[in-house]
Amino acid sequence: MPHYVALLRYTSQGIAKIKDSPARLDAARKAAETMGGKVHGWYLTMGHHDAVLIAEFPSDDVCAKFMLAVGAQGNITTQTLKAFPEDEYRKIIASLP
Repeated sequence: MPHYVALLRYTSQGIAKIKDSPARLDAARKAAETMGGKVHGWYLTMGHHDAVLIAEFPSDDVCAKFMLAVGAQGNITTQTLKAFPEDEYRKIIASLP
């Protein structure tokens, strides 16, 4: 399954309700599983982004649907990157002319 890295930032609504954040994360994990995906990791970060989410989903479409649904709740904004695991990276590099 394709892997994704999502860079998250709390909105003013999300930071005002920060104590609800663990429950929202639990709900997001369940939503990902319902869509056939899996959250592999979640990290609170310092700097420009407030958190990083590492996940996999069956397709780009499913990942987009998940990220849009999570963002629509108004607590975070997301920037999502498609990630290629090392084995896929090696195949890509090996296929270069």
